[in-house]
Amino acid sequence: SIIDAGLTHPCSATNGATATITALASRDPALANEYVQARGDLLRGCRVLSSYQEVIDQADVDAVYIPLPNSLHYEWTMKALRAGKHVLVEKPFAANAEEAKGMVQLAKEKGLVCMEAQHWYYHPVRARLLETLESGVLGKVDEITFSFRMKMGL
Repeated sequence: SIIDAGLTHPCSATNGATATITALASRDPALANEYVQARGDLLRGCRVLSSYQEVIDQADVDAVYIPLPNSLHYEWTMKALRAGKHVLVEKPFAANAEEAKGMVQLAKEKGLVCMEAQHWYYHPVRARLLETLESGVLGKVDEITFSFRMKMGL
């Protein structure tokens, strides 16, 4: 499951902060309810709502994650930003440069965070790699070819 790793300790990897997942919407509410129940304490108190708009309308939701089909990223990101929510958008961020500019501009105007879900920038492996490069222990590095893989438990 894509979201399971983020549910374990949202935010804590970079700054010790925590987050609570308070609401979830799905095209299939029955499946969403099963998902929430199967995760027990991890999602205690998480409400399964009937629509994406209902999630955005919740006063106790500060930020939303947009994992929807690519063609819906712009529409739902803009709705969330207009509602004053921070947004984490799954890849690809937008369908084109015009959409991306509109999303970024609205986020700036509202003083909100709107970013693409690129966990690599916040991964401890990246921090260690940069630390090693900056230390000079490898000498002058002109190029790095890197493969990032994760065991999916399948």
